[in-house]
Amino acid sequence: MDNKLQLLITAIKKLEDELSQEFNKKEAEFFYKIQGKKIRFDQEIKKQHRLVATRVSRYIKEAELHNILTIPFIWACLLPAILMDGFVSLFQAVCFPIYKIPKVKRSDYIVIDRHSLSYLNTIEKLNCIYCGYFNGLIAYIHEIAGRTEQYWCPIKHARRTSGFHSRYSRFLEYGDAESFRKEINKVRHDFEDLEIDKAAAGQTVNNEVV
Repeated sequence: MDNKLQLLITAIKKLEDELSQEFNKKEAEFFYKIQGKKIRFDQEIKKQHRLVATRVSRYIKEAELHNILTIPFIWACLLPAILMDGFVSLFQAVCFPIYKIPKVKRSDYIVIDRHSLSYLNTIEKLNCIYCGYFNGLIAYIHEIAGRTEQYWCPIKHARRTSGFHSRYSRFLEYGDAESFRKEINKVRHDFEDLEIDKAAAGQTVNNEVV
């Protein structure tokens, strides 16, 4: 990897750290605490939230007709999503150990927590669960596909694409035949950064436990 790409990756990681710090500030601003996978609000805050929740009957009454008519199309996507979730997870479980690719942690991508908000009614909570699952699933599959692509075909596209995954910066340049033959085996096994991140995350957890 050239120096410019390495600098860009370092800059991205720095921005991710800053973003994480901003998220931590929001916990204090809106009076909640993250405890494992649980989100905890003070009882007084939850009471205030319930006061602004819209009753289900009113929510349905005020719903736009075109929104109601599209509901079957939205929920029809759930079964294919569940099947894709199962097949892709099975693919990763079987193939990644063979390829020696670090597995993608599903819980890092599929985050379902907005149903804990007391200012949402039952329908809104259900919608949020669906959106959290579906969009998280797409991100989870995207990462698995990206790591698989790094192993089998780590070549950048000639044309710019709008859907870069996290591994794309490590790919070889389009048209660089010499580098492809010389470095293909190195690039397809270049997952050291994931191991470093995993070790750092483990160290952070241990420090928090202590």
